[in-house]
Amino acid sequence: MDLNTVIGAALAFILVLGAMAIGPGGVMVFVHVPSMIIVFGGTTAVIMLAFPTADLKPVMKIMLISAVRKSSTPTEEIDRIVDFANLARKEGLLALETKLQTVDDPFFGKGVQLVIDGFSADTVRDIMELEAEWEDSRHSTGRKIVDQLGAFMPAFGMIGTLVGLVQMLQDLSDPNGIGLGMATALLTTLYGAMGANMVFIPVAGKLEMVAKTNQQLRKLMIEGIVAIQSGEKPQLIKEKLKGFLSPPMRALVDAES
Repeated sequence: MDLNTVIGAALAFILVLGAMAIGPGGVMVFVHVPSMIIVFGGTTAVIMLAFPTADLKPVMKIMLISAVRKSSTPTEEIDRIVDFANLARKEGLLALETKLQTVDDPFFGKGVQLVIDGFSADTVRDIMELEAEWEDSRHSTGRKIVDQLGAFMPAFGMIGTLVGLVQMLQDLSDPNGIGLGMATALLTTLYGAMGANMVFIPVAGKLEMVAKTNQQLRKLMIEGIVAIQSGEKPQLIKEKLKGFLSPPMRALVDAES
């Protein structure tokens, strides 16, 4: 689990809600059902309008898995590929089947299985590149939905502000009406800003970074698995895959060798 995501989200809410709680009236002053309906209900409605149901269903899963799950590092993947290459060189490609039980990444597991099944290097590359492309496409749709959520929430906060101002200006002689309208005007803006800046915009940024890292790992896996299928020496595979590493990480791998 990526603890930075969990700690960051929890800290943001604790700080904001804590500041509300110690102020006059406590947290309940900031609870306003009409404002919630405008911001959260309106945002949900336009997201349903903007995207097909089939794309909306997995978005929460994508948010949770991609934002919270800690990805493996390139050095870890290189070590795993070299380990598989050593086994294949000593005992043959069919021996890799015994290690498939330890693979928790479906993408890597599928690539190894293609090698075990005897497909050519070109075929393995083509299938895995297509798989990686479609995986990124699916995740890209999820990132776009989260990004749009971050854009729509402040917009509905502004709509709520306008609604509240209209209500307030209907009858300036009624103090109760002025207070109700002002509450709607201010709290819708607050809800929109909190939802966008404390949840959806940070998650969208995190998903973008995760996607870039994942793309690099997929390319590294493809090159490594194809090299195993081609029967290249483990040390040569390691040297080839070090091209995916930054100079400091490359130096660290060299130091560990």
